[in-house]
Amino acid sequence: MHESLSQGRGTRRRTVLAAGLVAGATVALGSAPSPAAAAATAAPATPPATDAALDADWFARPARAVRPKFRWWWPDGLVDPDEVAREIDQMADAGFGGAEIAAVHHSISDTSVLDTARHGWGSKPWREGVEAALRRAARRGLTIDLTIGPSWPAAVPGVTPQDDAAAKELAYGKASLAGGATYDGPVPAPVHAAPSGVTEQRLVAVQAARVNTANSTRKETGLDADSVTDLTDRVSGGSLTWTAPADGDWVVLSYWQRGSAQQPEGGPHSSPAAYVVDHFSAAGTAAITRYWEDNLLTREVKQLLKAAGGAFFEDSIELETKGLQWTPDLPKAFEEHTGRALAPYLPAIVLDNSNQVFAFEAELTRQIRHDFWETVSILFNRHHIAALRDWAHGLGMQLRSQPYGLQTDSIASAALLDIPEGESLGFKNLDDYRCLAGGRDMAGHPVLSCEAGAYAGTAYSTTWDRILRTMGGAYAAGVNQTVLHGFSYATVPGVSWPGFAAFSPYNGAPGYGESWGPRQPTWRHAEDVSGYLGRVHRVLQSGTARADVAVFRQTGYSATGIGASWFTSTGVPLGWSHQFLSSPLLDLPSATVRGGRLAPDGPAYKALFLESDFFYGSTPTLALADARKLLQFAKAGLATVVYGAFDAALTPGVPAAGETAELQGVLDELLALPNVRRVSDKTLVGDALAALGVIPDVVHGTSSTLLNAHRVTADADFYYLCNGKHAENVKPPVARIDHEVTLRRTHGGTTVPYVLDAWSGKAVRLGQYGDDGDSVTLRVALEPGETLIVALAKPGSFGDRHGDRPHAVTTDADQALFTGDGGLVVRAAAAGTFTTRLSQGRTVVSEIAAVPDPVTPAAWTLEVEDWQPGDRATSTRTVAHTLSLDALLPWSQITELSDVGGIGRYRTTVTLPDTWQGDTGAMLELGQVSDTCRVSVNGTPMDPVDRVHPVLDVGPWLRRGTNTIEVEVAVPLINRLRVADPAVFGTTTRQAYGLVGPVRLVPYGQATVA
Repeated sequence: MHESLSQGRGTRRRTVLAAGLVAGATVALGSAPSPAAAAATAAPATPPATDAALDADWFARPARAVRPKFRWWWPDGLVDPDEVAREIDQMADAGFGGAEIAAVHHSISDTSVLDTARHGWGSKPWREGVEAALRRAARRGLTIDLTIGPSWPAAVPGVTPQDDAAAKELAYGKASLAGGATYDGPVPAPVHAAPSGVTEQRLVAVQAARVNTANSTRKETGLDADSVTDLTDRVSGGSLTWTAPADGDWVVLSYWQRGSAQQPEGGPHSSPAAYVVDHFSAAGTAAITRYWEDNLLTREVKQLLKAAGGAFFEDSIELETKGLQWTPDLPKAFEEHTGRALAPYLPAIVLDNSNQVFAFEAELTRQIRHDFWETVSILFNRHHIAALRDWAHGLGMQLRSQPYGLQTDSIASAALLDIPEGESLGFKNLDDYRCLAGGRDMAGHPVLSCEAGAYAGTAYSTTWDRILRTMGGAYAAGVNQTVLHGFSYATVPGVSWPGFAAFSPYNGAPGYGESWGPRQPTWRHAEDVSGYLGRVHRVLQSGTARADVAVFRQTGYSATGIGASWFTSTGVPLGWSHQFLSSPLLDLPSATVRGGRLAPDGPAYKALFLESDFFYGSTPTLALADARKLLQFAKAGLATVVYGAFDAALTPGVPAAGETAELQGVLDELLALPNVRRVSDKTLVGDALAALGVIPDVVHGTSSTLLNAHRVTADADFYYLCNGKHAENVKPPVARIDHEVTLRRTHGGTTVPYVLDAWSGKAVRLGQYGDDGDSVTLRVALEPGETLIVALAKPGSFGDRHGDRPHAVTTDADQALFTGDGGLVVRAAAAGTFTTRLSQGRTVVSEIAAVPDPVTPAAWTLEVEDWQPGDRATSTRTVAHTLSLDALLPWSQITELSDVGGIGRYRTTVTLPDTWQGDTGAMLELGQVSDTCRVSVNGTPMDPVDRVHPVLDVGPWLRRGTNTIEVEVAVPLINRLRVADPAVFGTTTRQAYGLVGPVRLVPYGQATVA
């Protein structure tokens, strides 16, 4: 059957998806999997941080709701309720905010340990464990998230590959035929046999197409689109007879619909077995919700969810098939969406092990594939994301999901979700987070989550330092919730010390991520880390996010590593911030322009950037409806920069008659506007923005590795700054930075800058800065990975009683700062006379007398708790070592400690001269220390130590004469495990942990100037 390839388009994706994005309405989205889904669709009333008054506790004591969480790995239902409650207490006592119960047991090779009939996922013991977790979490103020199925992708017990609700694939078969030859035989069988467990497959269509080598690519066989002929009606009794025309070679193609038989990762988890559901149909979602309502949501569970439930969670969408992801209603949905039948396009769409097989002419192929995956995206977001979200709301829960892994619009999915989530393992760089952040912020949701710390092969060697460096950049890209990967349940039969670990051993070697908890020596200091992360979250979940530029993305994928021209490589190092938007977001209520800002009550973008579609050969494409919207925004005053040949743009999908010409007319009008600039060279994007009068909220005159995030509340501007990197493997490594940074105010000159120390919880007014009314300029010096939070807030915020005191504008001392009593002092590491100009215009000359030289302690006493296997897998015995050290070395280079993991207490004494005065202090520099540490001076515990830049002001606790400094260091277990369990960990390199230094006490003198 031949069909025109240029028929009119049907319902636009933007119309369908926008309805769901605006209202979340079940009716609009056409999915009602259960009565619960008809309940109120607004997110349940458990929002994260609110913009309460900025008092002393606002930052210092972040609520449980904003504290980091754990992915809590259970061996399905093989759990004891008492142990479950005990582990909730362990998390709570360490300052964490909740956990996600997930069934993961890759480390258990003996499947007889896990009797799915007795204690599989969803079994009575599993439910009793969940109830125990919820009950204790409610008592301790934590929240519990639940995976939507046993593992990933979403699946439920009882679904078989033959069911309507099961995941489907479209398999293809082919036979080559010379011109004029006759095919006479069985319809070509699929090139891949049906997966195990699949007993049925249905023939969808049979076609013939002429080979056209001009359309071939390196991997695809070229076909002539006009030659596609429907042979389905010629099939009789499973056989086909057809004679090919004489002109050229032909292929006969068959298409078979069948179940994919995919089971969730790491199974079996349940009895009966669970199979992955159809993510593109109402039937697939209904199977999930029906199972929960019939089997899991007892009256008590429902009540406990209201008390301590957080969100249902779904991991990344890893639908695995050797064919094409499919659902029976795809042809109908495609025709409704495009106004054309899908069948003639199937040759250009089918997949073989994720690879394209055939291609038509290049432009047509691009358009067909765009239309197909756009249709799939509609179905996924309508029937899966939105439907599950609405059902969750009916239970007082939210939906948190990693909405990527398919060729679907994850930016639009992020706008539908209560909590979109990315991951440090699968995301290639910060732009992957910025995609999800655009959806979140345009939809007005508060949280973007991150599955953090899933490093390959790092079990029992992961340091908190590495976690913090990873998250430093992610926070700058929009993340504001951390779900750590992870916390393993204590034990199962047959495991080795220090207990059950979800991913270790993994294929006989150390596995993914870490098993945090009391089994780890560093857990002794975990409250310091959870406090730091909670304070960062507190700031970054407050108010609304601001970004300078909206990058309009033709194809809304994430987890690709594809960034934005100029902005990613050049703009961000200059201070620019950006997010990505896709088509459905343009119809959200927030998508208006006021005062030259897009989404003025949200991210308030100052400009929109349009470029060619990276995912389709960098072709300059734009849908007509999107072009009209961009024209509307520009006419309303939004600065717009267009990069690429958009004076000859094409539609992303197959155009309707006259659509390309109409598109060009709209773009001609857009490009003619005075607030629109078109550039043909990406290096000119910055100049175009400058010509339009657009400047970023954060400005520094030099290219820098400084990253930033900006949040605005009713009371303050919050700036999160990090000396980080765009991707984990960036080269050269990030170096120390030290330069001035200008931060724009949104609240006018009534605010003053405060430095918020996320480690100590202290907020101190900045002592030295420039102020021009619209912005504040300060010096930022950060080590690699180090962060800084600056709040431009009203005087008197955070409990400050001295907000009206003058500050320093310039000084030739090392620094000017406010002390705890509100006085302004200058400090210097050497004696001298220093001149300081104050904000009131007065100049003060200060004299600092002799400052003692830096002191490097000559000798240390080290007492070590050596953690070793106890008499059970979950018990640890400690062996004491006491050493005298003339020099600091990593434990791996100290004979007695080379295979030790545990806790070491370093003690030294420092004698200060009789000339030590009250206006003299000192900074304690620890140098290299791994992993976590705490410091005390003369018996007084100091504030938590910044793990990335371990330097402390210990001046107030020093005295003339002898001073005792103690550093408690906790190190991971890997060096001990290398010898305790060599079969798994023996090949791991011995790690250089401990206090390595150099440790220095660096004195300073100070003088009061105001």
